[in-house]
Amino acid sequence: MKPTPHGRLLLIPTPLQQPEECQQPWLLEPDRQRVSALTDFLVETPKAARRWLGLLGMQQPIRDLQLRALPGKSEGKAPRLDARDWLAPALEGRDMGLLSDAGCPGVADPGALLVEAAHQLGIEVVPLVGPSSLLLGLMASGLNGQRFAFQGYLPKAADERAQTIARLAQRSRHERETQLLIETPYRNQAMADALVAHLPEDARLCVATDLTGPAQRVETRTVQDWRRKPPVMPDKRPALFLFLA
Repeated sequence: MKPTPHGRLLLIPTPLQQPEECQQPWLLEPDRQRVSALTDFLVETPKAARRWLGLLGMQQPIRDLQLRALPGKSEGKAPRLDARDWLAPALEGRDMGLLSDAGCPGVADPGALLVEAAHQLGIEVVPLVGPSSLLLGLMASGLNGQRFAFQGYLPKAADERAQTIARLAQRSRHERETQLLIETPYRNQAMADALVAHLPEDARLCVATDLTGPAQRVETRTVQDWRRKPPVMPDKRPALFLFLA
């Protein structure tokens, strides 16, 4: 079989904290060198991508890099993509990169659509090693790491969110399965309050905030204990919520 003439799609993790708080390299040196040679990128937010790429010692000036912002969802629906257009550099034989604003691209991230398209077009997908809040939080939670499920974002409406929490609690208890949830930072307090209010009192709830950042804190308690001393979520800091009912 002849090797494919296509370039590769490199999935480039980014730190979980802010660029100004990043005091050490987050990619393995061989991976950093591979990324530094790229010129074509698909990114969640160009401004954030420029800041991260600026810390990697790119071989080309940042202003000369081709950064294309990923499309967001419209009215809750996944966008329609012309994959050949978005992945044109790889189809032309050049390696290209995919970046999320924080963490691993393709996980709770619009880049997943293009990863799927790359596979369909025969483009090799190369995940690079980097920080993952999901695994870091699971490691530190003390909850079941043998069986777990990432649920992403819950509904914004309070009644729908409460119903979803109750349903996931039943699933967790029946399957002995840890549930992992995330939320936009400014809604973290509402999420924490909802979990404490609607989970069974004997469920164990882990609140992991600012993982790898300067305000990192991971605390697992029963919901009954959380009700005695409710969690206070820091402003503008990412958080991961895990529970086992």
